[in-house]
Amino acid sequence: MISKEQKNKIIQKYATKQGDTGSPQVQIALLSHEIQDLGEHLKTHKKDFSSRRGLLRKVGQRRRLLRYLKKENKSGYEQLIKALKLKDSV
Repeated sequence: MISKEQKNKIIQKYATKQGDTGSPQVQIALLSHEIQDLGEHLKTHKKDFSSRRGLLRKVGQRRRLLRYLKKENKSGYEQLIKALKLKDSV
């Protein structure tokens, strides 16, 4: 679970303008952080299948948002995947 301070830092870092909390860049960055946290949790709790299902759901949501961002804003997409160190698999 992301703390409020971590979430605010991520939002400030990836926001496209002042007060931006819903842009695809911010949503993808937040999902990426949550995916990393869940991945760490699942390394120690291998049989936690409900968390695994949540992880897969977040990965699918991030994939859809990345596909949308690539279609709408190619340069923003490329900057984001470099910043988050993601593969260009969309």
